[in-house]
Amino acid sequence: MSLSNDQVSLIKTKAKEIRISIIEMLAEARSGHSAGALGMADIFSALYSVILKKEDRLVLSNGHICPVLYASMASAGIMSKEQLKTLRKFGSTLQGHPHREFLPILETSSGPLGSGLSQAVGMAIADKIDNKNYLTLPKRFIYCLMSDGELDEGQSWEAVLLGAKEKLVNLIAIVDRNNIQIGGNTEDVMPLSPNGASLFDKWKSFNWYVQEIDGHNIEAINEAIIKSQTNLNRPSVIIAHTVPGKGVGYMEGRFEWHGIPPGIQDVSGAPKKEKQVEIAIENISS
Repeated sequence: MSLSNDQVSLIKTKAKEIRISIIEMLAEARSGHSAGALGMADIFSALYSVILKKEDRLVLSNGHICPVLYASMASAGIMSKEQLKTLRKFGSTLQGHPHREFLPILETSSGPLGSGLSQAVGMAIADKIDNKNYLTLPKRFIYCLMSDGELDEGQSWEAVLLGAKEKLVNLIAIVDRNNIQIGGNTEDVMPLSPNGASLFDKWKSFNWYVQEIDGHNIEAINEAIIKSQTNLNRPSVIIAHTVPGKGVGYMEGRFEWHGIPPGIQDVSGAPKKEKQVEIAIENISS
């Protein structure tokens, strides 16, 4: 079902609110990951505004971007916005990586990169066993949000193989293709597209239904999800091209902001640390 203009406008507005919350949370915590969380705000806004149903499950494999998850949950009324200020505080429900013992509403705990898709595959297989009609009418969808950097991990590809073998039509993976990881650009650290073979081609060769989109285009996000939900012969993956640090000019596209928050240190090419938070919020709000 296509989105109305009002729905698109709402999702974009919420994405801005989510990005501002991310900056405020990280600034308060004085630690955490900025770039990936900001880059995924449009996708999370769409998921929590119009796509996710009550019975669906969401697995955040790249747990370090959890500020975008927490901010999206607050935007959807699942938790209070006041709670966001406790990010990474001792004993907080909002740990620096998602932790079910502290926040039981989560589907999984995450942190070790590469394990999320395996967990999601397990959930999807369990649903396949429980629901004899899952090929024609999945009772719910399992969404697995992943980073491109974690595709360096062999476990990810073991899960890809198993998902294809089991024809998990109820599984939708979304890869944040932002081209950075903590040590630099992905293609410098560990090329994901060697010898001219694209990441699209790689997933396709494993017999997944593959789409490639602009991860900041709300209509494209929604359309890709719909196509994935109606593809009833294999698991789906959406490769979403995003800009790390999206919305904050001095962070955009820079791996240096992968693992640091604004306001704690001077970074080459960025405003002085005393002005970073203020300028970030101004950028997002404009």
